[in-house]
Amino acid sequence: MFGYCRSQLATTNKRPTGGSLAEIDGLQFARAGLEISGQLSADQLPRLAELGCRTAGLEFRLTGTKNSRGKLALRVHFNGGGEMSCQRCLGPVELDLSGDEELELAGSLQEIETANDDVDRVLASSSMDVAELVEDEAILLLPMVPRHDRCAGAGFLSAGEDVATVEVKKVSPFSVLASLKKGGKR
Repeated sequence: MFGYCRSQLATTNKRPTGGSLAEIDGLQFARAGLEISGQLSADQLPRLAELGCRTAGLEFRLTGTKNSRGKLALRVHFNGGGEMSCQRCLGPVELDLSGDEELELAGSLQEIETANDDVDRVLASSSMDVAELVEDEAILLLPMVPRHDRCAGAGFLSAGEDVATVEVKKVSPFSVLASLKKGGKR
């Protein structure tokens, strides 16, 4: 289960000034079919760090296009990895931070909020921060509660144990009463 939605990111998109890789005019970029690619360092992904995700960075490619509905869109392709702390055992959980998303450019927040379909949209502007767009999509991949499928330690599994081989002994809550009855004590 993932824990972030696009509408939450729209209100938390503030990045310190001076940290921008590049800004694009979204509509002109898409209309002209332009492309920009590069590498974002961990310093350029501060919101990932704030959410507890450690990463060496992300490679990305942003392409202006028209989607299948004929609307201007941005295709965000990114690739990288990250690590968060498991909420069970506190060990590192490896994350795949790779994606390929198409974002339809919307003219207003109202258009995004009232849309009744599964199309991903982003508010078009004349100064769209490329690093923010890529970071937004990476944030959407983060789990709400990072954890291993199986944890060694913290009482879950011993190192080398497999879920299929561990026998679970169910203890009846009445077994204490039975032992009292056998011992003759009340």
